[in-house]
Parts: sequence; C-alpha cells; structure tokens
Amino acid sequence: MITIDNAYGKHDFKVTGVVDESLGRTQIHANVFITMNSGGMGQYVRSNTMWAGNNFTNSFIKLRPDANVEALEQKLPAFLNKYGADQMKQMGMSKQLHLQSLTSIHTSSGYDVEPGKTVSQSFLYILILIAVMIQVIACINFMNLSTARASKRAKEVGVRKVIGAGQADLVKQFLGESFLLSFIGVLIALPLLILAMPYLNQITQANIQLSFFSDYRLWLMLTGLILVTGFVAGSYPAFYLSAFEAIKVIKGNFTNKVSAAGIRRSLVVFQFVLSIVLIVGIIVIYSQLNYIKNKDLGFDKGQKLIFSFYTGDTQNKMPAFANDLRQLSEVKNVTNANNYLSQFVGQDHGVYPTGGNMATSIDAQNITTDEHFVNTNGIKILSGRDFHINDSLKVLINETLAKRLGFTPQTAVGQRLYTQYPPNPLTYVEVAGVMKDFNYSSLHGEVKPFMLVYSHNPGDFSYIVASTDSKSYKDLLGKIETIWHKDLPAVPFEYAFLDAEVQRQYDTEITLSKIINSFTIMAILISCLGLFGLAAFSAEQRNKEIGIRKVLGASVTGIVGLLSKDFLILVIVALLIATPIAWYGMSKWLQAFAYKIDISWWMFALAGVLAMFIALLTISFQAIKAALANPVKSLKAE
Repeated sequence: MITIDNAYGKHDFKVTGVVDESLGRTQIHANVFITMNSGGMGQYVRSNTMWAGNNFTNSFIKLRPDANVEALEQKLPAFLNKYGADQMKQMGMSKQLHLQSLTSIHTSSGYDVEPGKTVSQSFLYILILIAVMIQVIACINFMNLSTARASKRAKEVGVRKVIGAGQADLVKQFLGESFLLSFIGVLIALPLLILAMPYLNQITQANIQLSFFSDYRLWLMLTGLILVTGFVAGSYPAFYLSAFEAIKVIKGNFTNKVSAAGIRRSLVVFQFVLSIVLIVGIIVIYSQLNYIKNKDLGFDKGQKLIFSFYTGDTQNKMPAFANDLRQLSEVKNVTNANNYLSQFVGQDHGVYPTGGNMATSIDAQNITTDEHFVNTNGIKILSGRDFHINDSLKVLINETLAKRLGFTPQTAVGQRLYTQYPPNPLTYVEVAGVMKDFNYSSLHGEVKPFMLVYSHNPGDFSYIVASTDSKSYKDLLGKIETIWHKDLPAVPFEYAFLDAEVQRQYDTEITLSKIINSFTIMAILISCLGLFGLAAFSAEQRNKEIGIRKVLGASVTGIVGLLSKDFLILVIVALLIATPIAWYGMSKWLQAFAYKIDISWWMFALAGVLAMFIALLTISFQAIKAALANPVKSLKAE
C-alpha cells in the first residue's frame, strides 16, 4: 500500500503491477497509473459535470480485429449528442470527436495536451530530404570523377570489346563495381555510426539504442540503399564508358557520342544548388531563432525562478514560503498562480458582456493569480488598474479579448463579464484593467483572448514565480534551498528558470538548426572532395596549355584565375537556380510561426559568397600547384 498526496487530498492505493517500459515504445511515461474509479482526481471528476466541456483526458479505445474504423467514426456525433451536447450548447461550445491510429500519435504534432512528446512530420521529412541531398551529392561526385578519369580505363574498354565483350557486359561490370563500392561503404559506415550514436542522440534529442540493429527492416533499408546508390552513382559512368568505340580508343581517341564535359558541369551545378539551399536554410533558421530569442514578448522572462506545488499540504505552505522569499535582498517580486507564462494554458471560460448570452460568448484562456503577478512578470497595463489585495470578482483582460468583446481598452474597464458552467448558476466578474497584448504562449500562434482572474486562496495556486536580481545564482539558490527545507522539510527542492521554459517551446526548431548545421558541413565537405578531384583533373588536362602560357609570360595569378574562372561561373549559375528553391522551402517552413522574419536578399547573397569562397578555397590548391609547376617538364612530357 502507498499513500499519494496531491491537490485532491491524500489517498491510499494498492500496487497491483509494475510496468517495464523497456518492453516496447510508448507515448505515456508516468511513474504511477491510477484508475479514474479511485479516490482523488477521479472522484472529483465524477462528481463535477462541468468537466464535460474540457479536454483534459486522453481516451484510448481497443477495437475488435474485424471493426470498421470509418463506420465507427460516423457514429461518434450521435454518441457525443447523447452524452454531452446539451451541456456544451448551454456553454456556447461545440465539440467534434475523431479517431486517430495509435501508431500515428508520435508523428502528429499540433494537438494540445498530448500524453507524451510528439515529432512533427514535416520535421521528419526535412531530415529525410537532407539525407537524400547528401547521398545525391556523393553520387554526383562518383559520376564526375569516374567520367573525368575515363581516359585511364579507355584502353581497357577497347581491349575488352576487341576480344568479344558487348556493351551489356561492360555495363554489368561497371555497375557491379559501383554496387561493390556501395557495399564496402556501408560496411565502413556501420561502425562509424555506432561511434557517432551519442552525438546523434544529442543533436536530435532522441534516444536511439543499438538494439535497432536487430530490426530486420533496417537491414532491408540498407540493402535498398546499397542497390539504389550503386545504380544511381554507377549508371552514367557505366553507359558512358561502355559506349567507347574500340578502334578509336586503341588509337588514342577517347571521345564518344555523349558530351561528358557538359554533363559534368551540369552535375557540379546541381551539387552546389543543393549545398547553397542548405546554407540558406542555416541562415534563415538561425535568423528566426535569433528573432524569437530577442523579440519583445510583452513580459520580462529574464531572472525569473519557478517553484511548483502540487499537493494540498504544500499548497497550504505556499504563503509562508512566499513571505520568506520576499525577505531576501535579491528577490524583487513574488507571485502565486495556477500557471506560469509560456506553459500551456488549459483553463478557459466562455465570457460575454452585459446584454449578450453564452451562444455568442468569447472563449478566453485564463490564469488564476494574486495581486503581484503583473509586476513580477513585467506586464504593461494600458488602462484601468492592477489587482488590489482581497479584490473580489476582478479580472484583467488583454487587448485581444477587449476587441473581441467589442470594447476599446478604455471602455472595457468596469464592464461585467458573465460566464456559466452547468449546473453552476450564472456568475460574473468585473474588468479591473486591460493589459497590453503579450505572447504568453509560443510564437507559433497569434495572441488569443486572455485574462487574469484574481484569487487570494492558496488552494487555487500551484506555482510561485520569483523575480530576482542576483549576480551569483549559486549563492541565491543556496539561500532559497535553506528556506525551502525550513518551510517544506519533506519535499525535494526543485526549481526552473522562466527563460529556459520559454526556450523549450522551440526545441524542435533548435534541434533542426543543430542537425542542418552538422549535415550542411558534411554536404559541403563532400562537394569539396568532388570539386577538388575535378580541379586536379582539369589541371592535368590543361597541363601543356599552362606550360605554353607560362613560357609566353603568363603570371601565376593569371593562370590561377584561368583555372578558377570556369568553376566559379558554375557556382554563380547554381546560386541563380538555388535562390527560388531555397526561398520557397524556407517560406513554407516559416509559415509555422505567426511571428516571423522576412526572407531578405542578403541571405542569398551571403550564401552565394560562402559557396564561392568554399569553391575557390577548394580549387585554389590545385590551381596554384599547376601554375607553379615547371613548364619545361610539362612540355617535354608525352
């Protein structure tokens, strides 16, 4: 038997089982599971019909194997009408029910109060797209280098054709070599992946275990990756090399009907298009995150400490702890509330002014708090006044709610707002003041109608927020911990910083930024490897030309510029192609934010300059090496 003490009182429970979470994946990570038939919250819920209008539970239904999901979903409106529609109509509310597959919950973001962490499907698609882009860049490198070094294998092709090999035989040979290289690449990649797993988990905020290697689907995917990569990377070189005419090749003429130089240039352009798109992605995401970090949210998130109180006993001790906090010189303000800014606001009321009714009410999210909330959080009041101690039935509303109710910030002050939750009688509150709109929730959405409801009852509060001014948080937290253990000796000392809680709202974007940073560097390095090889090949092909130019007086700078010019032109072409693609992709990504930056020309200019600098840095070594070579050796060489 164990005793659980929460906001609904102390209750004894019998342990009937222990859950082993390692047996399978789950969205629900809880320390204790309690039936709603039990005492505590379950008893409270059953005795209060007002909960009919809330969405605080997650319901799971196991269907029979022969059940028709679509047919069942069509029955849900009638089911809802039978059990709760009348009450919701009286509250001016409506609701719809739908079914969701259990396996899709983890990748279906956008729902409030999910039982566990979810991942946006668009986020997963971006990861897959980045992986494909890197793989394509690697394949392009293989194609370019294989065709560029075709002269080294031309005579082999000629001899094989002379002794009877057909084009199909040669295609099989070269594709086989490509498949073999892909297979060897996977063998080398797997141990590297195991070594990189801690870093991968860190930047993706995931918890991938090595046990995933036991999943047969992984090996099917790797097999498919080998086959697709081998075919994509090896197909063009195979058909290009096998198309050589035997007699011409043996005589030293390595040309065929396919324009290899033109295709190589096209592939280099495509390669840098992908790299520039990734660079633009980094710039836009960083700019948006920086905008979020520095945007004025309408309240002060800095130097705020949050303390949580969940049980009846601890809530009763909140006034003593708050008073002790106020005695510390580093603490400026202390407030009690049932929520704190940036956390999901699950409490809402339908409100309407005098002369209205529930059918036309405005749904307003709200936080119950005391007279110190506004000052502690740095919220600005446009008209009216802040809460006074022992205010009765007073609220502060934001600009959005005032406008939705048909008032200006000035005329809203003193208005009565009515609300009703059956079977409770009609009640009202009076507007004491109007707050300037502030982003109490994520910048992904617009500011909604919102109000602060006054209370002086400790049982209505679950959090204390303290505004501090300290140069040494280590010392301050040590003092607060001493006070905590004095006032709440049986409760572990825990706290959070408000600015960190605000930042958590953008975990997905921060993770995406880290991933794109890492993989863009990888993509650029792979692109540079291919460009380095092509620069070496180009310098080798123009070896005699460079020697003649040097003999005739060409400078090292002039030759370096000559060899670099062609590649830089390709990068400029890639920038022109990548700009609309990157603009479209990042515009779609920014649509997830109600408050966002404007995509500016300088972002594309910066990406282009970086791409040109990287390309120039890559080819300069080979260009300078060729320019400094002794022209006598190149002119004498056969």
